[in-house]
Amino acid sequence: MKKEMNRRNFLNVTAATGAVLLMDNIIHESATALQGVKIEEVEKIVITVITDNYTDALRPHYKIARRPEGTKSPMDIILHAEHGLAYHVETVVNAESHSFLFDFGTDFQGIKRNIELLKIDLEKIEALILSHDHFDHQAAMVELLTDKKGDIFKGIPFYVGEQFFAGSYMRTSSDNFVSLLALKREDIEELDLVKIIEIKLPKQIVPGAYLIGKIDQVTDYEKIPPVFLTRRGDQLVQDDFIGEQAIVMNAKGKGLVVLSGCAHRGIVNTIRQAQKITGIEKVHAAIGGFHLTGAKPELILRTITDIKAIRPDYIVPFHCTGFEAITAFAREMPDQFILNTTGTRYIIN
Repeated sequence: MKKEMNRRNFLNVTAATGAVLLMDNIIHESATALQGVKIEEVEKIVITVITDNYTDALRPHYKIARRPEGTKSPMDIILHAEHGLAYHVETVVNAESHSFLFDFGTDFQGIKRNIELLKIDLEKIEALILSHDHFDHQAAMVELLTDKKGDIFKGIPFYVGEQFFAGSYMRTSSDNFVSLLALKREDIEELDLVKIIEIKLPKQIVPGAYLIGKIDQVTDYEKIPPVFLTRRGDQLVQDDFIGEQAIVMNAKGKGLVVLSGCAHRGIVNTIRQAQKITGIEKVHAAIGGFHLTGAKPELILRTITDIKAIRPDYIVPFHCTGFEAITAFAREMPDQFILNTTGTRYIIN
């Protein structure tokens, strides 16, 4: 039977190991890259999609995907969907359970309701992670942190990549742009709750789950759209998403599970980076946003060709992947493809 490690004990152990260095209110990462180091196997992984762009109360269970179930009928658990993404992830290592939140969606009331309907226990959360700073991944975060009484998030680590607080914008014309409502550092510091940890290198966040660090751009076709901008000093420049993060876990006897937010630097690049830092070639599942919405058909097919070569057991594209790319994956990889819906739990054990 799995055991649950007390969150305070976990945080104390983390602090005792000297994994992070505190400077003012910001913790700066001093981790060593995982490449060449055997990462621990995870006995069980449960990935719950708290929110996504699509919901379907009648979708049946399928392979590793368990759909939310009402007590008497599908009408008992009608979930909120939005242009946003949020995950709850649980790992079980050495019979001990650990959990964290990865991205936070857009609409707080919808996120809050889904968390309640999905019976997610926020008091057991050991870490918070943001893949990147666009509104559809973090707009609900501050309200979520301050909604619960008793400061249940007090002192837990909040992981972000480098340049996270630089600001994000989207070009709407040659001389106009709009803000993507990126979080400001002071928005988080003023809460006096979480500890901000900025990382560049791969880093274990809870036992069995790792941030992959900077994602190398090795393909010649996964280009970042020039409409995305960020601030470097006083200048607005094209965003290279150098700090965007993804999660990798090593499912015991099955291979890597790669969990992405948007994969702006390319989903093939993201998976290959996970393989590189772990030294593990076998990929069990690639799950998340692949940022192929609006992509040309030839780019979608080239991406799928490279994913096929990686030979994952399961491919689960959603959120910013886009309808055309999602249906292309379903057509080209029918045995591996799983259609995601809000509230789905992916159970790997």
